[in-house]
Amino acid sequence: MQEVNVKPKRDQFFKEIENVHHPNEKLVKTHCSYCGMQCGMNLRVDTRTNKIIGVEPRYDWPVTVGKMCPKGVTAYQQTNHPDRILRPLIRDDASLKGTKEGFREATWDEAYDLIVKRFTELQEKYGKDTLSVFSGVSMTNEKCYLTGKFARVALGTRYIDYNGRFCMSSAAGGFLRSFGIDRGSTLPWTDIHETDCLFIAGSNTAECHPTSMFRVWNVQERGGYLIVADPRETPIARRADIHLDLRPGTDLALANGILNLLIQNGYVDEEFVKNHTNGFEETKELVKEFTPEYTSEITGIAPEKIIRAAEIYGKAPNAVVMFARGVEQQHKGVDNVSAYTNLALVTGKIGRPKSGVATFTGQGNGQGGREHGQKSDLLPGYRKITNPKHVEEVCKVWGITPEEMPQAGVSAYEMFELMEQKTIRGLYLLCSNPAVSAPNQNFVRKALKSLDFMVCADFYLSESAEFADVILPSVTWSEDEGTVTNLEGRIIKINKAQEPLGESKPDWLMQVELAERLGKGKYFSHLKTAKDVAEEFRLASKGGYADYYGATWDKIEKQDGVFWPCRDENDPGTPHMFLDKKFYHPDGKAKICALPYRPPAEEPDAEYPLRLTTGRVVFHYLSGNQTRRIQFLRDMCPEPYVEVHPETAAKYNIEHEEVVRLYTRRGEAKYKVKITEAIRKDTVFVPYHFGHEESINLLTNAALDPISRMPEFKACAAQIEKLSMKKVQ
Repeated sequence: MQEVNVKPKRDQFFKEIENVHHPNEKLVKTHCSYCGMQCGMNLRVDTRTNKIIGVEPRYDWPVTVGKMCPKGVTAYQQTNHPDRILRPLIRDDASLKGTKEGFREATWDEAYDLIVKRFTELQEKYGKDTLSVFSGVSMTNEKCYLTGKFARVALGTRYIDYNGRFCMSSAAGGFLRSFGIDRGSTLPWTDIHETDCLFIAGSNTAECHPTSMFRVWNVQERGGYLIVADPRETPIARRADIHLDLRPGTDLALANGILNLLIQNGYVDEEFVKNHTNGFEETKELVKEFTPEYTSEITGIAPEKIIRAAEIYGKAPNAVVMFARGVEQQHKGVDNVSAYTNLALVTGKIGRPKSGVATFTGQGNGQGGREHGQKSDLLPGYRKITNPKHVEEVCKVWGITPEEMPQAGVSAYEMFELMEQKTIRGLYLLCSNPAVSAPNQNFVRKALKSLDFMVCADFYLSESAEFADVILPSVTWSEDEGTVTNLEGRIIKINKAQEPLGESKPDWLMQVELAERLGKGKYFSHLKTAKDVAEEFRLASKGGYADYYGATWDKIEKQDGVFWPCRDENDPGTPHMFLDKKFYHPDGKAKICALPYRPPAEEPDAEYPLRLTTGRVVFHYLSGNQTRRIQFLRDMCPEPYVEVHPETAAKYNIEHEEVVRLYTRRGEAKYKVKITEAIRKDTVFVPYHFGHEESINLLTNAALDPISRMPEFKACAAQIEKLSMKKVQ
């Protein structure tokens, strides 16, 4: 079924209403600041004050065609919020680290001078690598690119990593192993509603990516099928044809069990497997033991559900396997991603329209932000810092020698371990809030407090900024311009709607100015505008796997975005990956991976009999630093809670909305109980958007995936205690 081309009607509609707006108002075309959907929006700007006053959906944006979620509708309220940091802040009382107290306003010169003085002192005393950079991927590609360059050229340190390590790193590792390249979707989102089967694992899509749901419902309305794997009966799971209600942390067994049934029941595309993959025979042998009964024993899913899911996916002419953090945030997240990817490879449902594999990107630039140098072992264009040829290519653009390029560093959580050990003594933190988002918070906060000197760039005083010695006021997304890459791999343009509030500055400009004061101006001073950074960034990515060179701002505007790779000005981009059935491994073949099952790093026992899992709600984003300040969103979800099944609640003599103590081997917190049948009896769930003593990451496990170094947020052993009595035996 072909999608009706409604663009001419939309264009006519917009022509008719363009004069409907108030004469003192202009619209700035852009995209939402939050998740990887990057929904199209027009920001409404009062031309008398040049301030953003509202928002409208963009019906001309092909991915979401006018859809927006509660966060997107209120995102504009970030920019002129009274909590904005408007001037640099310096802490004069180190004893107050970890609190909001002890800061005073300062000039930019004073703040910069202090940063340069302390960074220089630390490096002279302890070496270049005593400094670190921890960044995020809610920034433009240009800012992400320059952050990597700033760490390695201006600071000369090997220690840089980013919060995507807690979000997309397992998807990246799985795609690289299976395909030889990491792009979050092998097909455009506009294909999804035309497929015959969606197999969605570990994604609460209706709350986390709600503007995708009209495409999901359209699959079912056309007679297609929806399979959902999730420990909770989320809104999308309630509508699924099959809900695979697995125990947290058992996805690998489920994927192996489905794969075994696909092989045994004749759904293998033998020609595709023979000509375009490696590893099938080894994998076929390994998954034989994953019978429906054995898979059920591990996952807790009824065997008949597993059988039916395999039959639906196997028979579907076209199908898309999709997953998110529920699958990826495990200490075997990379294996989970490759295991689900195996389903598409064995059946040949990839490398063609309406079929493939995709991940729901959590952060706005979760794709682009990991491709261009923020990751500890990567350089622009998805080049490896351990590859001498790749290093040489980037050094030519940067104007340094390969000998000056620092070595690979360590992953995000491992950086906190080095802080605690005093190997790292200084931190430059931007666009991230690890004092909420990192696992094992008691340890992470201790590590932040132990730093000799910490700089934080943010537009709000976050929980992490409370540990800083200097806070630099950065701009919101609507006060700068640049590109981001959405969950399809489509490069899009963010446009400036308002001048920076107060004395706030874009992160890229702070880095240029700091680099100049650090004596590295010759590598940065030519970057006067965001577009200057964009031009250097395109050049630095040229020839890499993630090649953005052909994605000029003009082309992005004309095409409603450009899918990478896009290698030159004549290249329209690549909406569908692998149409030629050539993958990015040296032999051109994909890898079907034989993956032995491993249980969660921490299984329930007599002392901790429950399984704890975490996730999002529709009203908040990541650590909540932005959304908890928006009145409507805070009213809708003012505090965290723990979901408990009625039978479990009865066992513990717990009532709905009673406050209980939830604890693990790492920490504890108190939460109000939400009794619901939408959770497994052996599982409890807490949303992770809240800080300080409400943070569920006080309890989560930092067991790391051996490849992606992703912590195991989604599964650990826990216990509930009724506050008026001792532990339940």
